[in-house]
Amino acid sequence: MESVSSSSMLPSPAELEGMDAECVNRVLALLVAPLQAAVLQPTEVVLHDLRRIPNTVRAIAGAVTGRRVGDPPTDKLLERIAAGELHHEIGYRSQLPDGRVLQSTTIIYTDADGRPAAALCLNTDVSAWVSLRSALDRFVLGHDVSTLPAASTPPAASTPSVPGGPARPPAAARQGESFPRSVEELCDVLVDAAISSVGVPVERMRKEQKLQVVAELERRGFFLVKQAPETAATALGVSRFTIYNYLNELSGTGEESA
Repeated sequence: MESVSSSSMLPSPAELEGMDAECVNRVLALLVAPLQAAVLQPTEVVLHDLRRIPNTVRAIAGAVTGRRVGDPPTDKLLERIAAGELHHEIGYRSQLPDGRVLQSTTIIYTDADGRPAAALCLNTDVSAWVSLRSALDRFVLGHDVSTLPAASTPPAASTPSVPGGPARPPAAARQGESFPRSVEELCDVLVDAAISSVGVPVERMRKEQKLQVVAELERRGFFLVKQAPETAATALGVSRFTIYNYLNELSGTGEESA
């Protein structure tokens, strides 16, 4: 969602190779405000310091999602970090709770040792383009093609190039990405999603199903968050030590818990 000129402002991950994580973040932090001013508006540019989970937002310009410095990452970014997925995602769609449609780009930067150091994210509100496209489709075609599974890229949108690193093809609309404004909100999103994935109310869960919830939480990066075992224990109605036992059992390092 950047113009050609603003794309040239972005250093490629290859250009920052050899720097430690703090230097990577300092360089990128200097670019957040000017980059936000240069791209298609309304756009929010966010720098996540990936060493600071869960308070990863280190710099932000723009007010698309209402987040501030010190806020946590999205659930999808946390999941990617937990899985070690360091590829870039260019021009994917997501949707805010109020219905606004975003087109987003996430670029991952690593430190000199190859560990994830920072994520530079651009979120552009393309709701106006989507509404205009829908109106034109209804007028010209008699129906709204934007309701079909594969969402079209809005008119005049461009996909940024990120030299020096792998890029994932543009994805279809991702309705499930959450942009939490607090660690508590992030934890609630992850716990609710993990419980929903099992499909059984907590009060009716057996041990095997609670293990499934813990496994899903671990996959989503939930346990990278401080105090996560206590939060999971409260949600599942078990003790914190039971959560640790579940984690050990899942990793094959502990005996089965009751």
